[in-house]
This record gives sequence, C-alpha cells and structure tokens, in this order.
Amino acid sequence: MTPSIDSIISRLHVKQLRLLIALEERGSLVGAARQLALTQPGASKALHEIETTFGAPLFVRTNRGLEPNAIGHCVIRYARLIHTDLAHLREEIVGIMRGYGGRVAVGVIMGAVPLVTDAITEVATRQPEMSVEIVEDTSATLLSLIDAGRLDLAVCRTSVSQTPYLYDSAIVQDETLAVIANTEHPLAKRKRVALKDLAKHRWVVYRANMPMRLLLEREFHDAGLRFPAHLLETTSAFATLSLLQKNPSLVALVSVDVARFCTAHGIVCTLPLALSSRSEPYELVTRRDAPLSPGVRLLMQAIEEAGRA
Repeated sequence: MTPSIDSIISRLHVKQLRLLIALEERGSLVGAARQLALTQPGASKALHEIETTFGAPLFVRTNRGLEPNAIGHCVIRYARLIHTDLAHLREEIVGIMRGYGGRVAVGVIMGAVPLVTDAITEVATRQPEMSVEIVEDTSATLLSLIDAGRLDLAVCRTSVSQTPYLYDSAIVQDETLAVIANTEHPLAKRKRVALKDLAKHRWVVYRANMPMRLLLEREFHDAGLRFPAHLLETTSAFATLSLLQKNPSLVALVSVDVARFCTAHGIVCTLPLALSSRSEPYELVTRRDAPLSPGVRLLMQAIEEAGRA
C-alpha cells in the first residue's frame, strides 16, 4: 500500500533527494556515493530507506548498473522539482535580504505578452539583479499554477475559473483583437475585409472555451456563418507566427498589441477586418490575501503603469 503523504513528509529528507538525482546521473551506487561524499554502504542504506518511505522499489539492477523503474522516474522527477524550488527559495531569501525581491514568477496569456514584457523591461532597469520567470499559457492553466504556488502573479482572466473568489484581481487593460496573416496572404492588399471573406480560410486559434475562441465563434454566429473546421489550436504566440510564416493562406486572431508588434517587424500583416464583439479585459491576478514580496509588488506596479500607458 502506498504510504500516506504525512508518512512520506515525516520520513523523507532533502539529502535523500540528492541521492536519487545522483543515482540517475551516475547509474551506480558507487558513482552516486562518490559524488555526494558518502560511503557505498551509507548510500545503499539511504536508498533502502527511501524505497521503504515510498513503499516500492525505485530502481532495477542491470548489467549497466542501477536504472530507475517507472516509479523511480516519477520520484526522481519530483526530486528535481523540489531541488529547483529550494534553489529558488534561497535566491528569493537572498533577494529579500538585499531589498530587491530576489525572484518573481509571472504568468501571461498570449495577448498580454507585450504588456508584461514592457513591465519586466522596466523592472529589470530598476532592479537588474532580480530574476523573473515568464510562463505563457491559457488563463485556466495560469490560475492552476497560482493555486499550486508555482506563480506569484499572472495577467489573465478569472472568468474561466469556477472559483474566482480565490483570487485578488484588478483590471489592467482592455483587449482589442485583430486578425493577422502572412504578408503574402491573398487578402493582404485589400482595403476592407469581411468575415465571410475568411470563412473558407484555415484559422489558428485558442482551444475551445477560451475567451478569445468564444468571441470568434460568436462573430461567426452573429454573421450567420458556419464556424471554420480543421482548426489549428495553440496557446503560443511563437507557434502562431511560425504557422503563418509557413502557410500564406492561414489567418489568426490575436490581440492588437501582438498584431502591432509583429507588423512593426514585418513578420505579418493585419487584415482590415472590423470585429463587433468586445473582448474581456486583462486582469492582474494573485492568490487572495497571499503575502507579496517586494519584487512581486514592484512588478505588479510596473504592469499597472504599462496598462495605463
């Protein structure tokens, strides 16, 4: 039977996690023991304690040495995550002691990437020693990462959550949408484009039930048009642009900020299509009543300033 979480927490030690990582890297008890300055009997005893803690063997012996089994790979993966989190913890503590916040993890939906990168650029100027992790994904995924403590804040939308009361949020910027395409798209030279002109083209869109996707579906419905089939779905701005570059017949729905950035660099063009539906604004989101480090507060202030610019 798999031990309870309380049992695992009470018996597992950080130095044991280091041993698991070393065993995967070295492939033998001798190599792992040497890397961690342990005796081989000491490493063997520690491995036995770890396997007892999890109630299952984690490695198999082969002629090449020790190899993780399926459970072993799983445990080692989390051991690496915990080791990384501890490194981030130390980095943040050092930063707080020095007065600049250390490290901040921020999430962002695709349309708000220019807004957030403007803010991070400003923060990096003020606090060049502060580390920032940027995670781009859907609002639903970003909120789950906030729930898990993997993100300090996110620019996304709480409307996709069934429990929006779990978050503190504030509107930072309205979103206006645009349709972009390859500069060689058949409609690129048109002075005016109607939605019906794009009905037969293949679209790059967000996945189903995301706010931007729902808005596009509503546009087609209100125009009395069938929503396009054979969609290409992605949450990545880079994947969207790469697809448009490789196929001049594709079109994509993005925020005006993303469209302006890309057209300014000659990557794509914006098609002259007027959309009647209004998109939901971006929100600056944190866990409700969560303590905020100086670095998080600094980035939040910069995002709010960028939203007002």
